[in-house]
Amino acid sequence: MADDKGVLICGEVVGGRITTITMELLNTGRRLCDDLKQPLSILLIGQDINAKEAILLGADKVYTVEGAPFAESHPEHYVAIITKACQQIAPSIILFSQTDMGRDVAPRLAARLGTTVCMDCVELAIDPETKQLLQTKPVYGGNAMAVWVSEDRQPQVVTIRPRVVAPAEPDTSRRGEITPITIDVDDSKIKGKLLETVKEEIKGIKLEEAEAIVAGGGGIGGKEGFKLLEELAKVLRGTIGVSRVPCDEGWMPVSIEIGQTAHMVSPKLYIAVGISGALQHLAGCSGSKYIVAINKDSNAHIFKEADFGVVGDYREVLPPLIEKCKALMAT
Repeated sequence: MADDKGVLICGEVVGGRITTITMELLNTGRRLCDDLKQPLSILLIGQDINAKEAILLGADKVYTVEGAPFAESHPEHYVAIITKACQQIAPSIILFSQTDMGRDVAPRLAARLGTTVCMDCVELAIDPETKQLLQTKPVYGGNAMAVWVSEDRQPQVVTIRPRVVAPAEPDTSRRGEITPITIDVDDSKIKGKLLETVKEEIKGIKLEEAEAIVAGGGGIGGKEGFKLLEELAKVLRGTIGVSRVPCDEGWMPVSIEIGQTAHMVSPKLYIAVGISGALQHLAGCSGSKYIVAINKDSNAHIFKEADFGVVGDYREVLPPLIEKCKALMAT
């Protein structure tokens, strides 16, 4: 990696501002670059971008691609832009967050660049002897961790699970370079077309940013049962999530589903209510610091993964738990 140009973060921008998840990438990227003694760059695509913010958060170089067509996320557009940008910047490591954008773009980018991709990593480090990137990710549904190394292919494309590191803190003394770049995209090669963007109004805390999540599964029995979960989440200053069954049954929206193919979360506290513990769901919440399971089936698989468990009907368990949490949160 000695001849390469460091780490490139493919950041995400909403309303011209860097997202919290991108701030987490900046924290990880800064640490890797300090170990490699190489520069940290970030590529921001959008409109009215506050590029200076990235400098204060740890970037040495900021590359911006601005314009009205890029204000809305479009995977094929982004792949085309990032591919050309990477050919100009020549980074040794390319970082994405494991978000919708990261999942869509990172594998396609790796294919365009003729390299490998490692998805959903929870830790990145530099081997002090070989200077290779050590990529740690959950395997077997989160039951084990594996460390991956790409010995030959450059650059290395990686996605990182949200909330596995803290966001970078701004340092007003930092200085860096901001470079606008112009990249022409051949629209004839873009197979998909964005016809309409429907923004769902999200109330409260986003799943990826919540420190406490109360999640419900098929054992809740219906939409009415989620009122108790919402009350507990409110007391804990968190939010609610669901496994696949409530979405399939139409009780709750798909936008709050947690699982391997949905939201990947890493809160401090994850309370699983009426969730059996399917591997697909556990893969989405295995990064939680503490998992509490509430289920009337004592043989439910979720108890094998939980730090604490309560066997019982959630309708009887949650009301006294809510009252106890209210008392504790008030002190």
